Amino acid sequence: MPNLKYNRILLKLSGEALSKPGGFGIDPDEAAFLANRVKMVRDMGAEVAVVIGAGNLWRGKQGLERGMDRSTADYMGMLATVMNALALQSALEAQGVPTRVQSAIEMRQLAEPYIRRRAIRHLEKKRVVILACGTGNPYFSTDTAAALRAMEIGAEVILKGTKVDGVYDRDPMKDRGATMFSRLTFFDVIEKGLAVMDSTAVTLCMENRLPIIVFNLKEKDNIKRIVCGEALGTVVEGDRVRA
Repeated sequence: MPNLKYNRILLKLSGEALSKPGGFGIDPDEAAFLANRVKMVRDMGAEVAVVIGAGNLWRGKQGLERGMDRSTADYMGMLATVMNALALQSALEAQGVPTRVQSAIEMRQLAEPYIRRRAIRHLEKKRVVILACGTGNPYFSTDTAAALRAMEIGAEVILKGTKVDGVYDRDPMKDRGATMFSRLTFFDVIEKGLAVMDSTAVTLCMENRLPIIVFNLKEKDNIKRIVCGEALGTVVEGDRVRA
């Protein structure tokens, strides 16, 4: 077994990680690909928790633009995360990985209620824990839920999987001249308004000194390489750089 830099991680995924590029819904092949990447680091000895969004199934912004109540839109998004969590659980267990889905909103027929000590115990037993329904409250994103849960379970890092290699000064999908940052401080992210995680999540991580690594999820071995300590993607940590 390799020596791991990070023994307990929280993997933050967008809902789009389960759909084809530019697509919508849940694609079984994408779920299987993702499950295989998680299985790889779990089999190396890492303890893995996952928070997944719901953008492949529901975008609350569209509802708000049409006059929907914000709380209703957010609760619908939370329910969509349960569908994604169950899809990922099914893909993981098809590859022999024991999992538990825990939900911040009680639905006992589908998932355990989120209980911090129980989640930690599952991790210690090398079960992958998929955390659904965000924080269970409207007005809080799954980014904020990821930061909160990572601190509660004692994760050493948040790994945010994206479709690009890291954090850029401009959108690299639209501007080929965009420059990627290898390292940022939390203050950099807040002051520059960079698209890492929302400001509430970044502030929580800054106050609790929890690093964030933004990386390309679609590259086969990236999660493994990061967990083993290889410099990859963009690392967000530390305080303001002083002259």
